[in-house]
Amino acid sequence: MSERRTLLRSAERERIRQQQTASRPHWLKVSARPNEKYNEIKDIMRGRALHTVCEEAHCPNIFECWGKLGTATFMILGDVCTRNCRFCAVNSGRPSEVDLAEPARVADAVAAMNLRHVVITSVDRDDLQDGGASIFAASVEEIRKRVPTCGVEVLIPDFAGNWSALQCVMDASPDILDHNVETVRRLSDSVRSKATYNRSLELLQRAKQARPDIRTKSSIMVGIGESLEEISETFDDLWDVGVDIVTVGQYLQPTKQQVLVEKFYTPEEFNQIRIMGMKKGFKHIQAGPLVRTSYHAHDQVLRAAGLPLQSLDAEEKNRVLSTVTSLY
Repeated sequence: MSERRTLLRSAERERIRQQQTASRPHWLKVSARPNEKYNEIKDIMRGRALHTVCEEAHCPNIFECWGKLGTATFMILGDVCTRNCRFCAVNSGRPSEVDLAEPARVADAVAAMNLRHVVITSVDRDDLQDGGASIFAASVEEIRKRVPTCGVEVLIPDFAGNWSALQCVMDASPDILDHNVETVRRLSDSVRSKATYNRSLELLQRAKQARPDIRTKSSIMVGIGESLEEISETFDDLWDVGVDIVTVGQYLQPTKQQVLVEKFYTPEEFNQIRIMGMKKGFKHIQAGPLVRTSYHAHDQVLRAAGLPLQSLDAEEKNRVLSTVTSLY
């Protein structure tokens, strides 16, 4: 009986693997067309020896964000992670020394790109006593000096539960504090390396308690075996710790080494998830096939503030409205 179950599991995994190699649904297809704006941002990043999560995590939105919107998500503290999560394509291993001049270069790039809102994230740096928190704080402070009108959003790791490190980041007063639970409770240990579901919830709760004036955000990827009931329970958990904004997007296997996709959610199903989340009381839920934590981050801030699209010019407003229409 045990041998039969093993054979059935192997057959099911092979079926899923074949699904991965087949064409993705049409709503997940994006046009990969580098243009002048894309090349300009690439030159800014390379010229300042900066990394982006857009490149390292194989984000499907890179051509839209770089080529159309002129935005990018900075990845500080190097491009080698001390963890090895089963959904992530970022290189894992022994990181390089901390670059203390990196925050100034990030601020310089933000000024060169004339950004109104920037997202900064990092690899996990369990090799550092503060997990890199001081570099996050310095980056926020440098951007405030160079581009005081720019909104600053930080997507932080869990700092291995070092709450002094979290306080260091909160003291820098980012506009938005992000930390991702990534998936539902049942699947967390199987796809996340060293991180725990409860620790992530505790971090988000502590961040809100430390600075109630700073909005908090978290993200869930779907398509790795979770149920709608589990997604609803995750919404409840995030609501209970005071999270303001939640993003939900389709998990896409970046390479053959990462966990397989078990389900491709349709745009209609994402709309149902969005409605389910909004009914919980969140200030904003962004849900869609290509949604990522930093995808249209500035728009998320506007909507969460109850002032949707108010500060956008006419061209950008039409672009956002058309995006929302196409997703839902």
